[in-house]
Amino acid sequence: MPANTDRHESAVARYFEAWNAAEPEELAKAVAAAWAADGGYTDPLADVSGHEQITAVIAAAHEQFPGFAFRLLGAVDGHHDTARFSWELVSQADGSAPVAGFDVITLDADGRIRSVLGFLDRVPAGA
Repeated sequence: MPANTDRHESAVARYFEAWNAAEPEELAKAVAAAWAADGGYTDPLADVSGHEQITAVIAAAHEQFPGFAFRLLGAVDGHHDTARFSWELVSQADGSAPVAGFDVITLDADGRIRSVLGFLDRVPAGA
């Protein structure tokens, strides 16, 4: 099955759909589509599990950075049930990207996210 890379790219696409979902109902559906029911998300600012807590972390990021969207930087690199990729948080207004990072995800047998380990490479001063 040569769709292994497609599997990783598909999971990452769903991940960004969740992070960029604007409405609460859309966000809840996107998180449920991207993560396994017991999936987790860990970065320097959060360590949560389950759809409700992941949804809350994403909603808080939207509150902190209104008018911004997450964008993939470069290609998704994956093997087995693991993938890594870089991203940035981009202002819809002026194209600036004050936040950038690098995530490693693991997938379950259905291609949904079991865990995210996130790293922040660039953050605004005072954040």
